[in-house]
Amino acid sequence: MNAIAKVGAFAGAVVALGGLGSAVGASVGPLGEPERPTHQEHAPENNSQGGHAGHGAKKAPEATGLNVSQAGYTLDLVEDRPQRSASAALRFRILGADHEPVTRFETAHGKLLHLIVVRRDLATYEHLHPVMASDGTWSVTADLAAAGTYRVFADFRPATEAEGLTLGQDLFVVGPYEPQALPPVATTSTVSPYAVNLDGHLVAGQTSRLTLTVTRDGEPVTDLEPYLEAYGHLVALRDGDLAYLHVHPEGAPGDGRTDPGPEITFSAEVPSAGTYRLFLDFKHAGEVRTAAFTATAEAH
Repeated sequence: MNAIAKVGAFAGAVVALGGLGSAVGASVGPLGEPERPTHQEHAPENNSQGGHAGHGAKKAPEATGLNVSQAGYTLDLVEDRPQRSASAALRFRILGADHEPVTRFETAHGKLLHLIVVRRDLATYEHLHPVMASDGTWSVTADLAAAGTYRVFADFRPATEAEGLTLGQDLFVVGPYEPQALPPVATTSTVSPYAVNLDGHLVAGQTSRLTLTVTRDGEPVTDLEPYLEAYGHLVALRDGDLAYLHVHPEGAPGDGRTDPGPEITFSAEVPSAGTYRLFLDFKHAGEVRTAAFTATAEAH
């Protein structure tokens, strides 16, 4: 299906609470699959801020990742119904206003494009970095071993734009689907042999200071390794519509004032009260690990 047909064919799964989460034991596919959404999605007005722009800015961010098309750009999945596989091949393009693939991008945090793939119940998460071919087609391998509806977020900045963009589109993986309940709110996440403690509270419309402390076998980790030009990356997804926020920590490796752990501090801003799933990527001993938290944002 070409991108123009997709833009006219996408419907309300983006605003459905939990996507297929209300149908335990349902099947995703030709029999019993969810109604196909159309791209009639609307982000708040003036939604031009890209996912990488939040570094403690004064203006509260607006929800991003809700649109497949924005500011003349469209996320075009070459195949939106891949087979279940732990190493599924994903291919996509970023189309411009002329419906042609965009091939020139600015580097952000060491990469031309960041791809986030999550299942709509937030039970799975991957932060990937695809490779672009000369014709503007991006490709990457993703873990789609579990059936269900996934949300794919492309976080990028075209070379001709001053701001970054985050576009999102659903893809459907056929098979028996058993949605998982969101884990309860907690301040500690275990990624054996590591534990990450979260200190701080989210308040809608305000800058919230979040400090994540990494320990290994009970001892503080003081030699975190740079990953994508930072000691940690934090992605926040709002439960329900999966509104997307990508924030980065205060300071940077080699700036003379930021220690490589055990604390990673973020200035995060969320657009509304509600429940969020937070995913922290950090690198230590040569391996990138992800700690996940469920957190609630209070109303201002």
